[in-house]
Amino acid sequence: MTKKILIVDDEPNIVISLEFLMKREGFQVAVVGDGEEALRKIAAFEPDLVLLDIMMPKKSGFEVCQEVRANPAWAGIKLIMLTAKGRDTEVQKGMALGADAYVTKPFSTRDLVIKVRSVLGMDAVA
Repeated sequence: MTKKILIVDDEPNIVISLEFLMKREGFQVAVVGDGEEALRKIAAFEPDLVLLDIMMPKKSGFEVCQEVRANPAWAGIKLIMLTAKGRDTEVQKGMALGADAYVTKPFSTRDLVIKVRSVLGMDAVA
């Protein structure tokens, strides 16, 4: 079964490249641009994994992460924080709120694909 990924980022250039990359890897992809929309889309799309920016309008990625983790129906959803905020305190906060991984921008597309596949429990591809 095709794994579903929700990309949550308010930066159009990043969204375009991530969407292309994840579709090329064979994932079913949905995209939203703010935290509130992310929560609605999670309920409708039921993604296996969310690539989640932190600095966004309406709700931050930290708030979205917290709400996803507080909802037992969403316990199986994997969360990867994908952000320019790479200080240790942000990484620790993201992991403490329940993120499965934390990737800082700019990132290597190859490394991101490996991380996504790893978090989803899939075999990595070279």
